[in-house]
Parts: sequence; C-alpha cells; structure tokens
Amino acid sequence: MKIFDDVNNGIKEAMKAKDKVRLEALRSIKNVMLEAKSAAGASSEISDTDAIKIITKLAKQGSDSADIYKQQGRDDLAQAELDQVAVFEEFLPEMMSEEEIEEAVKAIIEKTGASSMKDMGKVMGVATKELAGKADGKTISEKVRSLLQ
Repeated sequence: MKIFDDVNNGIKEAMKAKDKVRLEALRSIKNVMLEAKSAAGASSEISDTDAIKIITKLAKQGSDSADIYKQQGRDDLAQAELDQVAVFEEFLPEMMSEEEIEEAVKAIIEKTGASSMKDMGKVMGVATKELAGKADGKTISEKVRSLLQ
C-alpha cells in the first residue's frame, strides 16, 4: 500500500481514537502531499520516494523547532513538536547507523572513482540519491568529506 493511502487511513483511525496529536501530524503530512500533487508539472500520484522526502523534511523541521523551543525554555511546545516527529518517523525507513553510512559512502566513492575533494559533488549526488530517507544529508556530507581528505 502506498504511503499516501497509509496516511489517509491513519487520519481516519486517529479521528476514531480521538488522538489529537496523531491526527494533527497526519493532516500535516497530507496537506504537504496534496500541495506537491497540485504543483505545476506534478503528476497526479505521489510516489513513495517523494512521500518519504516530504515526511523526512517535516520531521527535520519539527526537530529543529523543538530545539529552538528548548533553547527558549518552552518545553511544552518542544514536547508537542517531538510528539509529532514521532508520528512522522513511523512512516520513514529505519535510519542507517554511522558505520553503515560510512560503508555505503566508501562503496559510492569506489564506484564513482572519486579521489579528492574535487570529486565531492559527484559523490554527494550519488550518495544523496542512494541514501535518501535512510541517512541525514549532513551526516552523509561529513562522511564524504572525511573519506575524501
């Protein structure tokens, strides 16, 4: 079943269970997906790959917002954001460990024939596509940089 369908079913279940946090998080996902579907030049269907990108972005935004709220001493708002992030993460594939990311980046460097920092863009292009949704872009960038130096 597609992620979009899972989100729609989750909304129905959250409404029945009167789970406000889950309902709000799922509606956020659906709103962004509907905007993506109606964008100029977009297809009428959202692929699971695109859905994962959307949900990953929402989760990152929520985590960043929670960090800002914590810095400002607003733990109540931070917890609300983190609760929504937990719902977002249910739809994401399991994140790779540091070691798994490093192994994947080493394989990509070998495959692309990269040898210096000049090749970082080429490696990052392949790595971000292959590891999309499984690893954070910042972590990938750090691994690529450390392995190419």
